[in-house]
Order: sequence, then C-alpha cells, then structure tokens
Amino acid sequence: MPESLVRDFANVTRLGHDSAAFRVLACDSITPAGLAALLPLACIDIRPALLPEDLVACIADYDALLVRSATKVTAEALAAARCLKIVGRAGVGVDNIDVAAATRRGIVVVNSPEGNTIAAAEHTLGLLLALARHIPAADTAMKAGQWERDCFVGVELYHKTLGILGLGRIGQRVATLVRAFAMQVIGTDPYFAPERAQIQGIEWVDFATLLETSDFLTIHVPRTTETLNLFDRATLLRMKRGARLINAARGGIVDEVALAEVITAGHLAGAALDVFGKEPLGESVLRNLGSKVVLTPHLGASTQEAQLKVASDVAEQVKKVLTGQLTRGAVNIPAMQPELVGPVRNFLPLAEKLGALLGQIRGQAIRRIAITYAGKLAELATEPLTVAVLQGLLGNVMEGVNYVNAALLAQEHGIEVCETRTTELCEYSDLISITAARNSSDPLAACRTLAGTLLGEGNPRIVRIDDYRFNLEPSGHLLFITHQDVPGAVGRVGTMLGERSINIHGLQLGRQQLGGQALLAINVDEPIGTDLLDQLAAVPGFFDVKFVML
Repeated sequence: MPESLVRDFANVTRLGHDSAAFRVLACDSITPAGLAALLPLACIDIRPALLPEDLVACIADYDALLVRSATKVTAEALAAARCLKIVGRAGVGVDNIDVAAATRRGIVVVNSPEGNTIAAAEHTLGLLLALARHIPAADTAMKAGQWERDCFVGVELYHKTLGILGLGRIGQRVATLVRAFAMQVIGTDPYFAPERAQIQGIEWVDFATLLETSDFLTIHVPRTTETLNLFDRATLLRMKRGARLINAARGGIVDEVALAEVITAGHLAGAALDVFGKEPLGESVLRNLGSKVVLTPHLGASTQEAQLKVASDVAEQVKKVLTGQLTRGAVNIPAMQPELVGPVRNFLPLAEKLGALLGQIRGQAIRRIAITYAGKLAELATEPLTVAVLQGLLGNVMEGVNYVNAALLAQEHGIEVCETRTTELCEYSDLISITAARNSSDPLAACRTLAGTLLGEGNPRIVRIDDYRFNLEPSGHLLFITHQDVPGAVGRVGTMLGERSINIHGLQLGRQQLGGQALLAINVDEPIGTDLLDQLAAVPGFFDVKFVML
C-alpha cells in the first residue's frame, strides 16, 4: 500500500484520497493490503472496533461497509445508511448482518465463502488433535514446571470414525485432511447428495446414525433457526458414549451448559470449541472442565493467508457492485448470480422495459402479474428476467427499487407473480409476455398484456400490446392512444403535437380490423404535459390516452 495513500487519524486509518468517487468503511481489523482493489475508486476508513450505536452514528455517508464477525450490522444501522449500496462480510457467515433489513432497503450483502476454507479446515484438524492428545493442558502443565505424563493419556485417530455435520467446502476439506490418519469418514447434509458424498470418499448417513456412530463429530453448518441449539442435552445424550465434539462453525449451535453437564457426567469424553453463543466468552462452566475441553477465541479464519484472501475477495465484489456490475457472492439476490444471468443477460433491458411500460399503461394498482417465457428462453434459468420485470414495474411507483429488493417489495405489496414457460414454436425464437391485472379474478378484458423480443443482439422491441401487433422501440417518451380507426385520427394527433412544438420521431399504428378500434404509438422527443393529454383524451373517438417515459 503506497505510504502517500495512508493517513492516520484518531482511531481511524484512511486509505486513498478524499476526492475518490466512493467512501468505504472497513471494520473488525480487515487486512488493509487486501483492500487494494478499491483504490483509487474509493476512500477507505478503517475503524477496527465499532459498537452498534457508533456504527449508527457514523454510517450515513458511506457507500460500502466491510465487516468480519465482530461488528453487528443492525436494522438501525442500515436505516441510518442513506448512501449504502453494499455490505461485505470478509468471511463465510452473515449472521452478524440483518440481511432481511438490507434486502428491504435494496442493499447488496456479499460474503467470501471460499477465502477461509483451508484455514477453517486446518483449525478444525488442530482442535481434533489437541482434544485427542490433551496438548493444550499438557503445554500449560509443562510451563508451570510440571511433568505429568500419566495425566494426559490420549486416544489415536487411526481407524476412528469422524462424523461431519455439513458437507460444504470446509466439511469436504476436513474429510480430505483426515484421510492421512486413516480415519473412517461419515457425514450428513440435507443439501448434499449421497452420490456426491461417495465421490468425495464420505459415507453418507442420516443424522441419527451420525450421532450414534461417530467417535469424533465435527460441525460445519451455519447458525439458522433450524440449527440453533441443535446440540441440546437430548441430542448430546444420543451421541456415542465416549465421543468427542468439535465446533468451529458458529456459536449457538451447541448448548454450552448442556455440553458441560454431559461431559461432567462422563457420557462424552470431551469437546473442542472455537465459537460460542456469546462472544467474547464470559463466565462459563466450560472453563472448569480442564483437559476435557479445548477452547480457542474464534480463530478458524485467523491466518495471514486467509485474512488476505477474504479481504481481497470481498473488496473485488464491492468494486463490482459500486461500478454497477453483478457479483457472484451476493447472498440476498440469488436470482442475479452471474452464472444465471449470463445466458439471459441481453434480455434484461427488455424485461425491465416491459415491466416499466406495463406498470404505466395499466394505470391502476396491479395485484397479479403473469410472465410467460417462450421459445429458447424457456430452456434457460429465467429468474433474473422475472426480477428485472418486477424492478421495471415497481420502479415507476416506488423509490429505491433495484434487483436486490424488487421481489421482496412485490411480495410485501401483495403482488402475485406467476411464471410459465413454453417451448412451442411461435413467430419469434424468443418471446417474453407479461399480463397484469388488478386482482386474480379480473376478467381477461380488464387485463393488459405486453410481449417483447430482441431483434438482433441487444435490440429490444415491443411486438404486441394487448391484441395489437407492433415493432416498437421501448425507449424515451411514448404516447399511446386507443381510438376509433377512422380517417383523420392520426393527423389530428400530429396537428395537436405540432401546435405545441413537440416533434415526432416514430409512429406506429396497430389495428385488428378496418373501422374498429386501433392503438396508436408515437415516439416523441420531449415530455407531454397533462393539459395536452387532457385535450387529447377529450377528442371524440379517443378512448384511452397514456403517456409513458422509459
């Protein structure tokens, strides 16, 4: 890091120049060297320790927030963050971030799920060995001048059964490491197929079997409502007698009081914990168990290499979000992951324009929207396109709508979203159709329907509005008039626009039959005021007049 870019203030280290486009707040001793990707894009303030109330007081003008596990990103802090676009967690979990509140406010939450995999797996192995051979207690005794070999008789890992709860990246890495000790590895994970476990050399078992047959059991699952206090007294007593428990995942998964009781009673031989329900660990019965427990202060990711990797990874993701790009690590917009977006990226502007146009010409509160993907699109993951439709639809009536919160806001406003696909051949190779209604029981006549496609790469076109066919560019200022198809109707509109010096640069007419109703779509160069719209609506034979800005 160039010295000219580093300045020290009271409790704050500032990286970069004050004139940078964005401001970033980094907490929890994030490695400064890992933030280089954000320079010179951003001015970065590093504040190692912030209480929740301090974060609320200082967050207002920052565009991005980077944290590890200590800083609590609460709903109150997010509400005070008027400029915040992204919260980056330099690590795996996001349990210290109110993800729901961030999503509602349109703030991206990203993490770094891979950066500390090796560090966490190796620390788990260290806990395993330390627990099996009483290494910490023996070290303490030696440093106190004692030589007590008989007090620290351990057990071998050779041919013992290691049970792994959670077969994600870290769990799989642990399984790879312990093969060097010729351990038998079993595991379970509701989101991991037994076939994949077998490929990894792991015997897949159910949870009950894992508890009953593991000599050592290591936990690698997130803290959720399902896993909170999962290892309570009843579960601990179901474990094999004499087994040992290791938890380097998340605090709160193991009931620490119950664990101490079960170890004291002799049912379990011991435990090694790196994480706790409340951190830092205060008064705890675990401290009284001597060599039967190994306790470390949340060191799973605390290696120089891991800290550099997670900081660099999350900095790259923050850079992408601040510059308007998609990022792979966003935990609250799974539909917009790059691997899903890639195949349908060219259709995103079309989907958003369809939503925006439909929301404006519908003219009344929408309670149901049906989206149909036809042709080759039906074979792809269309979730990103649905999000884009909703962003366009809601962006006209709400502030702060983006890809992060569009689906949530639609749900909160009672909008039912139905998505269908069809591979049946139609006149276009790919087609997106959307229909909006005031409620699910609206008659078909009360609905409005749009359909669009791409003519060439990145060239969106509206090809149908209700029952009228078009080849309309969805951009700029658009005037729509439903009228009786009689001579002079189009000329009348042109004259009225000309009298107001409003230039027309595109015009299309859709009709079903001669003399029936027709829909006129006009591209104009500037906005049309409400007074002119009222005059147009008053023209005999003009039934519906809408002005749209895209």
